[in-house]
Amino acid sequence: MIRNVVVGRLKDDVAPAEVETALQALRELRIDGLDLDLKAGLDLGLREGNAHYVLTLDLPDERSYRIYDADDEHNRIRRELFAPISASIERIQFRLP
Repeated sequence: MIRNVVVGRLKDDVAPAEVETALQALRELRIDGLDLDLKAGLDLGLREGNAHYVLTLDLPDERSYRIYDADDEHNRIRRELFAPISASIERIQFRLP
């Protein structure tokens, strides 16, 4: 099992509704042949300096991750919804035990 984690920081003056629209687009993403177990949300502000949003996605293997990563709609969401509002985006994929 591969876990994909994405953590983002927003540009100044981005409204929470804009972030939620982008996160919801990912929650609703469907890719033929993949069962996307995607969780996404805004930071609760419990600790100063945290990132602003996160998403996690568990996929069965590297092949599935590569299909997800190359998907046209996924990349449209990245490009059109996340890129304009994000100051930075960090990603990591790791194998679950």
